[in-house]
Amino acid sequence: MSTTLRYISTRGGCAAASLSEAIASGLAPDGGLYLPETMPQLDMAGFDPHGSLADTAATLLAPFFAGDPLAAALPAICAEALDFPVPHRALPADGAHVLELFHGPTAAFKDVGARFLAACLARLPRRDMRPLTILVATSGDTGAAVGAAFHGRPGVRVVILYPDGKVSPRQAHQLGCFGGNVTTLRVAGRFDDCQRMVKAALNDPALQAAVPLSSANSISLGRLLPQMSYYAHTALAWWRERGQPLNLIVPTGNLGNALAALWVRAIGLPIGRVHLACNANATLPEFLAGADYRPREAVATIANAMDVGAPSNVERLRWLFDDATLRHELPATSVDDDAIRATIAHHASEHGEVFCPHTATAVHVLDTLRAAGDREDWTVVATAHPAKFESVVEPLISHPVAVPAALAAMLARPAHATPLPATEAALDQLLRALPGG
Repeated sequence: MSTTLRYISTRGGCAAASLSEAIASGLAPDGGLYLPETMPQLDMAGFDPHGSLADTAATLLAPFFAGDPLAAALPAICAEALDFPVPHRALPADGAHVLELFHGPTAAFKDVGARFLAACLARLPRRDMRPLTILVATSGDTGAAVGAAFHGRPGVRVVILYPDGKVSPRQAHQLGCFGGNVTTLRVAGRFDDCQRMVKAALNDPALQAAVPLSSANSISLGRLLPQMSYYAHTALAWWRERGQPLNLIVPTGNLGNALAALWVRAIGLPIGRVHLACNANATLPEFLAGADYRPREAVATIANAMDVGAPSNVERLRWLFDDATLRHELPATSVDDDAIRATIAHHASEHGEVFCPHTATAVHVLDTLRAAGDREDWTVVATAHPAKFESVVEPLISHPVAVPAALAAMLARPAHATPLPATEAALDQLLRALPGG
């Protein structure tokens, strides 16, 4: 496809950008989120039925990269970033499957987007010789994935902000174990504070002039687009095997992962029903049930990576779909901590399946659907390895969870995080004081 696809802001207050420009800047100049000016339409026949995940991603994303300087490098970017398995396997319950997205270097689905973004940024020419600083707010898993993807890369440094005391002990260790070009900040606040501080920094022209900045949150197209690949790859294989669209239950916090599934459906690939599984942070379930959209402060839960009270990607969601359509087509369920614990314990005892707290929200939704008589095939999206949450999971299942080798290596390193007040001024001061800033 030769037509160049441009990217516009959800807020409509700035000129359209190229994909490279959108990836490099992270946030649009008007504070909005970038999305394609038109949504490409793809034919299933264009995908190699014997292709790898990276092959599927290259075909899927080609129209999004059309006419961009990165287009020629897309197959290499996909091969570099998507070099670990994303198995789709049956669960003991009839008609239930799980899509495991946690087999990357940091044992969470965020590895897909972070590695792809790093591969893109490494190939973008920059006139400014100062280091590019990647800002990332994390509720648990994103920061480690971004730190791992960019650690040791020349010309780039990473600043991770996480809410102090509101991530698991192993997540906190991962976040602080990099050193070198990765700075980790433990913020005296919630994830929404971290996200607010990052957005303010990215949208500050004076700070951007002093310290070149970009983003690695799911507000970044460089993370959102590759997350479409595992849904497309799995849905295409399912369609070839069953002749049916793939129904998904997606653990949901900041909404990037679920939005990726909805974009795959929007471009014409066989995604069927999508059901959001949220924790006790009920902003999305309440809105999709008919209430006014009301962002609020997040509450702490044991599914901490989903502790988001003001999901950023709502802007993209409401740009693509009107509210009535969303409420008709996109159910969301809030699952509290007691239900999460009961789900983990039950499935470990009855079926020998061990889930992380986030995946357990989706499993609980599936159990609820089954209890209500739903007999459709469903795929639960498993977003993180349960070993990252041993303090929650192991007491519920009464045995240790084996730690993947890559995670064990990170936990063996020393870790350090710098305390930071939850103010935009504090982050501004720290960024300006970075070496080379």
